[in-house]
Amino acid sequence: MSVADIGYGRQFGGWYDRIFQNGAVTRATVDAVAGFHPDPAWGTLEFGVGTGRIALPLSHRVGAVTGVDSSREMLAALEKKADEGEVTAELGDIRTYRGDRRYGLVYCVCSTLSLILDPEGQRETIARAAEHLRPGGRLLVETHNRPGIVGLHQGLARTTMFVPYPEPDTGIQMHATLLGENRIWQVSTILFEADGTHRIGTETARLLTPDEVDVYARDSGLRPEGHYSDWQRTEYVPATGLFVASYVKPA
Repeated sequence: MSVADIGYGRQFGGWYDRIFQNGAVTRATVDAVAGFHPDPAWGTLEFGVGTGRIALPLSHRVGAVTGVDSSREMLAALEKKADEGEVTAELGDIRTYRGDRRYGLVYCVCSTLSLILDPEGQRETIARAAEHLRPGGRLLVETHNRPGIVGLHQGLARTTMFVPYPEPDTGIQMHATLLGENRIWQVSTILFEADGTHRIGTETARLLTPDEVDVYARDSGLRPEGHYSDWQRTEYVPATGLFVASYVKPA
């Protein structure tokens, strides 16, 4: 099967899980997603399942999760961890994916939506998510927040950040560039390991605001429910680097 893929997994598939060193952040996300679920018996679908970082532990909370991803490399990494949870992985493009069932919860996290670089593609992704929700179901979106990312640059088109890891001499360095009237964000990430080796990957994102995602959702028949600055449902503020938005499909 031919599936359009941006090549993210070819760059990050072998070390994606090393980027997320803080297990507490993953656990908080899993706890929050489970808490948003209207009814685990209705089923759960992830758009952009990747290596299963969220879906695998979530399956222990809500039951089996179906996960869609366009990257064969990421799905291969997920398969190697199959004994960590119950996830049914499907190779597919989330802009065009059409499965054979409806779910109580569809979620698209970790800025997967921003990796789609055109507004029509982003709109189609939300439309496909809405199609896969049963009445009363909920959609969750977590993605980069444009005003927060612009603020992070402090007026500069290019900036560099370093995030140290707990292990000595390890961490990630990010070289970021704002393009296209601050709508496009290109980030090259270097992972430094304690043994002196390093890995490099580059990703490009189309930055969003909650209001933009609201338009996509309304056009797909969903009702906006809430905007948050984090998974603890802190009230949204423009300065946050990420936002979480929730939507409900009317019963």
